[in-house]
Amino acid sequence: MINAAIVGLGRWGQKLVDSVQTADGPKGDAIKVTRAVTRTPSKVEDYCKGLGITLSDRYEDALEDSSIDAVILATPHSQHADQIVAAAAAGKQIFVEKPFTLNRADAVRAAEACAKAGVVCALGHNRRFLPAMQEIRQMIDSDTLGQMLQVEANFSGNGALRYKADMWRANGAEESPVGGMTGMGVHMIDSMVMMYGHIEAVRTVSKRQVVEVNMDDTSVIMLEFRNGRLGTLTTLAATQPLWRIQFMGVKGWVQLSHHTKMESLIDGVGRKQRDFDATDIERAELEAFAAAASGGAAYPLPVEDAVHNAAVLEAIIASAKQNGERVVVAG
Repeated sequence: MINAAIVGLGRWGQKLVDSVQTADGPKGDAIKVTRAVTRTPSKVEDYCKGLGITLSDRYEDALEDSSIDAVILATPHSQHADQIVAAAAAGKQIFVEKPFTLNRADAVRAAEACAKAGVVCALGHNRRFLPAMQEIRQMIDSDTLGQMLQVEANFSGNGALRYKADMWRANGAEESPVGGMTGMGVHMIDSMVMMYGHIEAVRTVSKRQVVEVNMDDTSVIMLEFRNGRLGTLTTLAATQPLWRIQFMGVKGWVQLSHHTKMESLIDGVGRKQRDFDATDIERAELEAFAAAASGGAAYPLPVEDAVHNAAVLEAIIASAKQNGERVVVAG
């Protein structure tokens, strides 16, 4: 079992901790969170006390603690690269929430620091751990759907309607460019990369229509893959929750909605529906990280994909600033 420090203990940081332990102790034998770092400790004192977690407001406390094997970064996006580099220099294994970084240069810098230090760098794209996504990947790889042509996805929610100007996620210039991309859309980009490979170029149109804070709430992206396939992604930050992704090939298509509901139509032989059991994908990703950090199986998201995803995000942001002009993905 590895001992980890959670860095950033807001809503999502607590969700990550809760996925692997309770007040009675760890849920499994892979990972235990024993230290926490947050900007305002007073807000989470009771939470940490209930879980027996040591709390402070200095990142250095976690890096200097010899009992800590790993850090889990659930911090503002713009801080990731520097925090990864510092953790790698301290010899800590690293799990970082998406997005990896906001541009390719920072992603390369972070990845190189981890490689030099010989530590694991795991990016938290938890949909890779959905059983249904593994099933779809097998369908694509086995040619069940024939030659693949296109993918379309929508990941939306209404969180921005509740944002206040002093929240870090409400900073459209630094933390949430292109509205819901950094919080939601990047997950779909990773799912597309997982199935179709790397992306060649993007076109983005993004607007602020209803939210009061300074960020976009409606974004549409067109994607060209290096293998010739096409894709579209829509992400809204001001509508009711929606999660769906559909892969289309010559023989048929398969769609996954809300993680567990799969529908397909192949060779015109009637639509088929299948429900999957719900999976704790946060626990799955953290336990996979712990296994890799302990010398076990490699984490199932290659660092090269993490760097590429950052380059795609950078291109999406650039295209939005250029009113939808085609931008080639770097690297």
